[in-house]
Amino acid sequence: MSQSLSNILLHIVFSTKNRENMIYPETEKELYPYIATICKSLDCQALEIGGTENHIHILSRLSRTVTVSRLVEKIKSGSSKWIKSKGDLFRTFFWQNGYGAFSIGFSNVPALKKYIVNQKEHHKHRTFEDELRDILKKYQIGYDERYLWD
Repeated sequence: MSQSLSNILLHIVFSTKNRENMIYPETEKELYPYIATICKSLDCQALEIGGTENHIHILSRLSRTVTVSRLVEKIKSGSSKWIKSKGDLFRTFFWQNGYGAFSIGFSNVPALKKYIVNQKEHHKHRTFEDELRDILKKYQIGYDERYLWD
């Protein structure tokens, strides 16, 4: 094959530091497009972005020339700098150190998009911590609870 082609889809999840409620509705309206722009600059199209006041989910394509860790690092560092520029209220804003990144199949895209869009409704009845534990079980990822949170 003379071309290098790929269609790698990722479900990325991370929270604010200590899951502090710092993603306000008015900020969210600008934050998600800003993150989509970061993804696009890396040739990693964001297909859906959503979350709550303390965490986000991103469904993104992964460019064949970008690593998962580089994509997440650029999203987190760029969006953190941007949020801090929004005023004194955000000067203590940080994302958590870690993240979750999970590959998904193309047939699961519609369900994951719906899940991401409905995060606020979903979290009326469930904490981020419980959600993440369930995601890790679903993707069969072992973890040590002592090191899961920061």
